[in-house]
Amino acid sequence: MKRISALAAALVFSAIAGLLSGPAAAQTPQTHQHSFGDAEHWAKVFDDPERDAWQKPHEVIQALALKPDAIVADIGAGTGYFSVRFAHMLQQGRVYGVDTESDMVKYLADRAKREGLKNVTAVAGAPDDPRLPEKADLIILVDVYHHVEDRERYFRQLQKSLKPGGRVAVIDFRMDSPVGPPQSARIAPDRVKAELKRAGYALSQEHAFLPNQYFLVFQPGKS
Repeated sequence: MKRISALAAALVFSAIAGLLSGPAAAQTPQTHQHSFGDAEHWAKVFDDPERDAWQKPHEVIQALALKPDAIVADIGAGTGYFSVRFAHMLQQGRVYGVDTESDMVKYLADRAKREGLKNVTAVAGAPDDPRLPEKADLIILVDVYHHVEDRERYFRQLQKSLKPGGRVAVIDFRMDSPVGPPQSARIAPDRVKAELKRAGYALSQEHAFLPNQYFLVFQPGKS
């Protein structure tokens, strides 16, 4: 995998830029050329409250129907947009915000401390290994999937980080979304399903309530 924070962050930035400046801005390749080492700066973009209108984070978490003590791994967590929301909604659980960008990891750790979220742990992951301290009930990747290199191998290995009955959720921009990365950078949901099937997963749920993204949930060992 490439450096995940810059990856997921680039897509989120593209989507927000599109909503603020029109579809053309979201389709401009230059939105992928930013450095994301300055987490303090990018937090103002990624955690902009206006993102909630299309990302629908609470609806996403509710749709996953997690137990109150669930263990969640947010791969490509960045500044913690989803991680902190999982933490608030799963106060008996544990959330691991995984990123390969050191400044993002530090930012999330500081944010969790600042907001009193003792159930959030920032994890410095590797491109080919999230390095989770324990197995998860859910692993979620938001706007990260197409940056994973050798995806079949990666997701086969990822099964080792799941508890029995654990799930993997993939949220990414639809091919016809008016915002998001360039068309050439997107991956159609049917391709995601095919690749995950080859990696040993089966689709268990597909949600259609996000206006710009598909939302797929998989379980291993059922392909």
